[in-house]
Amino acid sequence: MTATALPRSSPKGVAYPNVNYLHTATSLRKLLFGNVFHVFTCEWTKAYFRFREPYSDLAYALEAGKVNVANILTWKGKKLCGISRQEQGEALAAALADTLWAAGGGGRAVVCLVTAAVHVMPSRDYTTDNFTERIQLFEFSEKAATLEFIFDHINCFKGEGSHGVILFLYSLIFSRTLARVQEDLDCAATPLLKFSFGNITCTQAVLSLLLTGRASPHQLDGGQEPGPSGAGVEARQQRVPVGYLRWGRAQAERQVCPRLRTPRLPVWLCGISGRHSVLFGTDSLLLSDWKRERVFHLYFYNGQQEQTTTAHLTIDTHSHHWEEDQSEDPSGPEKRRPSVEMAIRTKWAGATVSWNGTDPFF
Repeated sequence: MTATALPRSSPKGVAYPNVNYLHTATSLRKLLFGNVFHVFTCEWTKAYFRFREPYSDLAYALEAGKVNVANILTWKGKKLCGISRQEQGEALAAALADTLWAAGGGGRAVVCLVTAAVHVMPSRDYTTDNFTERIQLFEFSEKAATLEFIFDHINCFKGEGSHGVILFLYSLIFSRTLARVQEDLDCAATPLLKFSFGNITCTQAVLSLLLTGRASPHQLDGGQEPGPSGAGVEARQQRVPVGYLRWGRAQAERQVCPRLRTPRLPVWLCGISGRHSVLFGTDSLLLSDWKRERVFHLYFYNGQQEQTTTAHLTIDTHSHHWEEDQSEDPSGPEKRRPSVEMAIRTKWAGATVSWNGTDPFF
C-alpha cells in the first residue's frame, strides 16, 4: 500500500493501515480542480442517478439532476418501456460496473462509497466538503464481484443525498488510478473539471474516461494521434462499446475519431451545442452489417425533463441524398437543420432523417 491511494478495503470493509489520507485527498482535489480549495457546487453534491417512472415510455431514461454529465446506460435487450424498478437497478449496476472495469484496464475496479468515519480534518492546506473526507474504497479483481457489490449498494448511487454522481466519478478515477489519469493528461496543468462563474462542467478528458477507459482529451478527436507508443495506437483503433458524436453550430469542430463514431453497440453519447444527450438503436447488429445501415431506426433522448416520449427517428442512407447545395453553410439561417440531424450526418454523411411525427429538437 502506497500513500497515493485512499484506504482500500475488502468487500467486508476491512481498511488497510498506514495510509496518508490527507495526501491522497489533496492529490484527488488537485486532479479534479487544479487546486485544493475548490469544492463541488450544490448542484453536484445533490446529483445522483435516477430513472423516469418504471413502466413508462421513458422508463429506461437515466438522469443526474442539473449536472451536465454523460449518463451512459446500455440496455442488454430490445424493450424500451415496461421496465420495472428492479430492472432499472440491475441495468444501472451493470452500466457502472462495465465502465469502472474498462477504466481499470479490464483487470480491476474500485468502488467508492461514503462511510461514517472521518479520515481528513480541515486545515490551511485543504478545504473539506464533508464527504470526500469520509470515502472508503473497495477494490475488486473480478468483474462479477464488482457487479454484485454495486448492485448490493445501488442506493449509494441512486439514492437522494447519496452524492451518487461524485462517487461514481471518484470510482472512475481510482479504478484508473490517480497516477495513470495524470499520465493520460500528458502531465498537462488542465484539471478534469472546468470551474467557471460558479459552474462546474466535465472536460473532454472526463468524457474520454467514461467512453474509452482513458482520461486522454485527444481520444475523442480524429485529427490528433496519440504518442509514438504502438500500444497507444492499437488502443485508439479498438472499437468501444458506446460511441460519441459531436456537433456545434458556433464553429466547425474537429471530427470525432472513427472508432467512436462506429462503436460495438449502436449507442452514442452526443455532444450537441454544449449539452449531452443519447442516441441509440435496438438492433445490436446494426454496425456489424453494412446492409442494415441502408434504412434503420434510432431513438433519441435529450436528458431534459420536458421530454416525455422517446423520439423515434428513421435514418435513410441509401435511397435519398441531402438536397442542399454542399457549397453552402448548412448551419446558415436559410439552411438551418436540427442539430441532432447534423450530428447523425457526421456518422452517415448525406443521410435523410425522418422524425416520424415528433417535432424536431433544435
